[in-house]
Amino acid sequence: MFRGIGASPGVAIGKALVYKEEEIKIDGLPVKDINSELNALEKALTATKNQLQAIKTVTEKRLGADKAAIFEAHIMILEDPEMLSQVKDKLSSEGVSAAFALKSVVDSFVSIFDAMGDAYLKERAADIKDVGGRLLKNLLGLPIVDLSTLEEEVILVAHDLTPSDTATMNLDKVLGFITNIGGRTSHTAIMARTLEIPAIVGIGGITELVKAGDIIVLDGSNGEGYINPDSVTLEAFENKARDYREQREKLLALKDSVTITKDNRRVELACNIGTPKDVKGVLENGGEGVGLYRTEFLYMNRSSMPSEEEQFEAYREVLEKLEGKPVIIRTLDIGGDKELPYLSLPKEMNPFLGYRAIRICLDQPEIFKTQLRALLRASIYGNLKIMYPMISSVEEVRAANKILAEVKAELDAAKIPYSSDIEVGIMIEIPSAAVIGDMLIKEVDFFSIGTNDLIQYSTAVDRINEKISHLYEPFHPAVLRLIKLVIDHAHNGGKWVGMCGEMAGDTKLIPVLLGLGLDEFSMSAGAVLPARELIRGLSYQQLKKLAEGTLLLPTAEEIKKYVQENMTRSMA
Repeated sequence: MFRGIGASPGVAIGKALVYKEEEIKIDGLPVKDINSELNALEKALTATKNQLQAIKTVTEKRLGADKAAIFEAHIMILEDPEMLSQVKDKLSSEGVSAAFALKSVVDSFVSIFDAMGDAYLKERAADIKDVGGRLLKNLLGLPIVDLSTLEEEVILVAHDLTPSDTATMNLDKVLGFITNIGGRTSHTAIMARTLEIPAIVGIGGITELVKAGDIIVLDGSNGEGYINPDSVTLEAFENKARDYREQREKLLALKDSVTITKDNRRVELACNIGTPKDVKGVLENGGEGVGLYRTEFLYMNRSSMPSEEEQFEAYREVLEKLEGKPVIIRTLDIGGDKELPYLSLPKEMNPFLGYRAIRICLDQPEIFKTQLRALLRASIYGNLKIMYPMISSVEEVRAANKILAEVKAELDAAKIPYSSDIEVGIMIEIPSAAVIGDMLIKEVDFFSIGTNDLIQYSTAVDRINEKISHLYEPFHPAVLRLIKLVIDHAHNGGKWVGMCGEMAGDTKLIPVLLGLGLDEFSMSAGAVLPARELIRGLSYQQLKKLAEGTLLLPTAEEIKKYVQENMTRSMA
């Protein structure tokens, strides 16, 4: 048995695919037949190019031409005459194997690019290593794990999964995720919930315990799983999977219902999405809008910035599909754990506290203006709300709004239409913003509390570090008091306040948040119906008393116990 952090609910049963890179060691001994080595190299080149073309085609079909562009760049690297000539020269002059010559040249190119001062060129080292590694495996006849062309259903076991991994994998074949590292708010966990794939994270060494082809059973709700279970355990998990499916079917009866408490307190349940394709989950699960559209995924897995037109089409598609329901689109939030290889971002000691999100947009306004133009142009196709991330001061909000006003003036001059009633809000995820919320609310139309970072910053706990994941505590008294402060600031200013962090979809926390006065909850699509069922059985007046009581307690454990003991009163 293994146990980790339950990151995404659901039960999965299937074969394991262990996704990790093994170091390939090749000796430099001389070979007898140089021509045979050259022929093997040519065959490997052809096979590699065919694979990259196939991946490019699949990616373009599933994710669009912009996401497939990176593989066109990989084909260009593969066909680079300078690199190939060096491989062939080394092979011929030194009499070594094609594999040894190839690895030596690729390693040399990677070192050269990695040492360059320019961030864009430095990032090309990863592309060269990727292409070179694929070519080497083809040359040696080693298996290649390609997540975009998976042909059988698997449970993916990895050290971690990057945004690139999840963006390009064939999700129709992935039954579940298990990773060595991560917490409930890591990228892998968030994406698993968005995609409604069961997942367990933070199991150190799981990639060493599991072998390819092992049968895995996992419960993403409680973080429990087994490797090659006996027949009794397997049957128990099959029953769990059936029960989970049946419960989901029952919840679908609430898909078109309003979210309202027993004593008529109405709240909104919206969804967090990363791409236009995620809208399907919003609609199928009865989401009342989009509370967070993470636009950074438009910028990932490509070799250059998305154009204004590309962004406009993506935003328009989401707005049209939601048919007038509110769509909150967050402006570019990169940095921290989200890097763009083509953008010259500095390497930082503390990237989560560094050059990221609104700080980049204000420092490089042309990037910001391109996105704002696309957003404004798309606004006529639906109910758009714009949200700035990583706000820490009034000055930042004013600077961002000034740029927004400039873009509106440019569109007016060009006679390009846009909606005249777009609400503009900010994410409250930095403690300084929470404290001065009474001042910030005068500058905007709404707040959305980003609890993933708010917890991280207020408790000084790296939310991705599994070694201290037990310290990342949503029930921390300071976190709940900050949330209450933000809600009061918004309401006193006559504005509404939502939450787009992972706390919003946690059924253990929803009663407290509702009692604190939260107006909108935005969560993964799969969390909407369980949350709606819960809220419809609660009394808001009782929850207000419950929430007031939590603010008087000194520890997270005492708060959890208090909530559990008093929940029955709010459901009376």
